[in-house]
Amino acid sequence: MVSDPNSLGALEMSQVNSAEGHKLESSFETVRRSLMQDEFRDRLDKPLAYWALPNDRRLPLAFLGRTLGDLLQTPYSSLSATRGIGQKKISSLLKLLHRAMSDSPPAVPFGLKALADELDASTNGEAHSGIGAMGFDASVVSEALWVQWCDTVKRHHLGHVRLGYLAPSLQSIPTVIWDAPLGNYLGRTLGEIRQMKTHGEKRVRVVLEVFHSIHELLYRTQNNSTLAISLTPRFVPAVEQFVATLASQTPITAPRQEVARHLAQPLLDQILVDCGEAVHALTRDRLGIDVPVKSVRDQSREMGVTRARVYQLLEDCGRVMAVRWPRGGHIIRQLPECSDRETQILLKSIAQLFFPEKAGREPIA
Repeated sequence: MVSDPNSLGALEMSQVNSAEGHKLESSFETVRRSLMQDEFRDRLDKPLAYWALPNDRRLPLAFLGRTLGDLLQTPYSSLSATRGIGQKKISSLLKLLHRAMSDSPPAVPFGLKALADELDASTNGEAHSGIGAMGFDASVVSEALWVQWCDTVKRHHLGHVRLGYLAPSLQSIPTVIWDAPLGNYLGRTLGEIRQMKTHGEKRVRVVLEVFHSIHELLYRTQNNSTLAISLTPRFVPAVEQFVATLASQTPITAPRQEVARHLAQPLLDQILVDCGEAVHALTRDRLGIDVPVKSVRDQSREMGVTRARVYQLLEDCGRVMAVRWPRGGHIIRQLPECSDRETQILLKSIAQLFFPEKAGREPIA
């Protein structure tokens, strides 16, 4: 009597599925026992979605809204029998449960490498983690990590700090939220932030990167009473130190090229980051840094636009510095007179371009 090969294939497949099912059940029971320990009690009232990442695949949607405690109290047989839940979804459930058990404050640069490696492993390396050469990747930020970052901002009383002040680039966010305090995002989930007006994925990425940068800088110092960190744009400390040396001179004797190198150039570099090449080139030419000084009339002719449009672009410098270095205008305008006329002209131009007075300001010739 000849056996039916189709029947044998079905039997073998059934045995494979049965073995995989037992393996999944055993894994579930192991992680369930771990998560039911007292050290994880504070996580039991959070929904499973708390540990899901935006680019996770095959998420067990039927379970995402249920709390961790509820899922752990449910027999494996009931979970596996849920409509729409197969072995792949159970595997995803176990992955999220393991995250719930191991999720801890970041301990490596960018704080996301472990999750990024996990993502790469789950996709066989097809999806780039975004860590390293690609920089920050918002797609590997879970609700759990977001809560930790928010806690750091709260602990250090930084809710009043403006988003634009610490953003990697102001080009990534609309001007309407440059002045938005970080407190606007505290108490909101990632899902709620993504539903906010004017907050697309690129803008949400900026919000996450700012909070993450703060966490990376401050988390390790929270238990060290001997250390204090001041959060400020990178260019500011060196510029303020140089301006302090100028302020100590009466009159200022520094040559023009020194002021250009240590004051004008760092401001120009920040304009390139926040406004792009066009505004950077216009500002550089107006100041005459490494090029002859150009008038607005000449710039408008070269660009084929009106002088009003050039003025409009140059005004972006003042808007940027009002966010990045808000006290800069006061510091620059308090400087004494210069002994060198060219240095005095450059300092005056810097004040007019980067720190224009709000009322009755002198136009740029």
